[in-house]
Amino acid sequence: MATGRRREGRANMPWRAPLLAPSSPSSWATPSRTVFSDTGVMSGAMLFIKDDLKTNDTQVQVLAGILNICAVVGSLTAGRVSDWAGRRRTISFAASIFFVGSVLMGLAPNFATLLVGRCVAGIGVGYALMIAPVYAAEIASAESRGALSSLPDISISLGILLGYVANYLLAKLPLVYGWRAMLGLGALPSAALAIGVFAMPESPRWLVMQGRADEALSVLRRECGTEDEAQVRLAEIKTAAGLAVDSAPGLPAPKSSGKGVWKELFLHPTPTVRRILVAALGVHFFNHLTGIEAVLLYSPRIFKAAGIASRNEVLAATVGVGVTKTVFILAAILLVDRIGRRRLYLTSLAGIIASLACLGLGLTAVERSAPQHAAQWVVVLAITTVFTFVASFSIGVGPVTWTYSSEVFPLRLRAQGTSVGVAINRLINATVSMTFVSLYKAMTIGGTFFLFAGLSVVAAAFFYFICPETQGRPLEEIEQVFSHGWFARHQEATATVEMRGSTMAEGNGKKATAI
Repeated sequence: MATGRRREGRANMPWRAPLLAPSSPSSWATPSRTVFSDTGVMSGAMLFIKDDLKTNDTQVQVLAGILNICAVVGSLTAGRVSDWAGRRRTISFAASIFFVGSVLMGLAPNFATLLVGRCVAGIGVGYALMIAPVYAAEIASAESRGALSSLPDISISLGILLGYVANYLLAKLPLVYGWRAMLGLGALPSAALAIGVFAMPESPRWLVMQGRADEALSVLRRECGTEDEAQVRLAEIKTAAGLAVDSAPGLPAPKSSGKGVWKELFLHPTPTVRRILVAALGVHFFNHLTGIEAVLLYSPRIFKAAGIASRNEVLAATVGVGVTKTVFILAAILLVDRIGRRRLYLTSLAGIIASLACLGLGLTAVERSAPQHAAQWVVVLAITTVFTFVASFSIGVGPVTWTYSSEVFPLRLRAQGTSVGVAINRLINATVSMTFVSLYKAMTIGGTFFLFAGLSVVAAAFFYFICPETQGRPLEEIEQVFSHGWFARHQEATATVEMRGSTMAEGNGKKATAI
């Protein structure tokens, strides 16, 4: 009943402004953009590192994957730190750690130092990937949350694109300086972010959890359309945090420092929390089983396998991959709050499955003949489907994973629950990046992408049956979607969408009658 009253109150409001508009400069200041230029940079830098430091394929795989293994450590600690120190300070801490890692990599005289730098940077990556979507979700309104919480993914894509461009430009430097400049330049945006983040507002939801409701209200007043709306939203947040709506300022919310969260998540979860956990962790588990990291990190090898021989042509082609990824994530940001998470995610997976099957077919045909003797259409198919795969991933699975996992957890569990999801994401990422070369040598490069296609089919079945729609629901109400059985939740999500459509149609009919 309380929920119904809150919805009625919101319906009477003519406009609900996002806490942070997508056009706001500070909404783009996500740590993901800083740290994930490393992925784009490393894909090209590995070509030069292998020549300069005489590394073998095993060392290259370790170098590629160690960052994500260390990111697991970072992400598992980031949730508790953000509950204790705040979302903004955690962002600054993440950027500072990555700054140190970038300096170490840029000055590395040998493989051992380079590996240490990657490990330090990896811890920063873990912190960034956990805090960026949580912060974005907590400062956004229901109507713009999908777009804002997708900004970390667009930032990742911009970082990868800048990394690819840097590779192409810095490749002209002498070998000993080129790859070090590629990796060391990541320190500059990290330093700027570590300081600039304090110009951004603190999450009002975290402030309420700390008993600082007056400060939370101050943030809401600046960002909401009216005083009444700010008060309504503050009341909703207080309820979600376990505080009475009329509680006095300064009264701490239960578990405000994050204690006992893991026990509630894993040892004694309620049925609702258990379903949330399966959905949130599952989308992270399947995210990299599509093979996206293999394509982004090893795209130079894939293009070489497809018949592109020149190093400059390979690096230029990877720039094209970065442009494609960025363009289609921008499209996803425009669509995610309009057509919903489920439709975008499942459509994306359909494109991924088709692209991976065609890529596997093309690379198998190229591999069975010398590249210079392969039919032209086969080479074109292999290269084209790399781009269609990246486009398909970027318009759905990529951004929706981060949006969905950051919005389904209740407020008291959000930071640490998201941190576990990110840890799983990084673990699967590391597994794929550290085994891809060995895998395609064992079962051919084409066969490897057929395997990724099969895993993507499993991911589609998982999301269809386990993950209900969350579009348009305030964060404080999403827990209700998971309060019933699996099939009941699926039916409820469908009914909610149908009811929303009929309500809109009824409203339009009344307007027409009035006219």
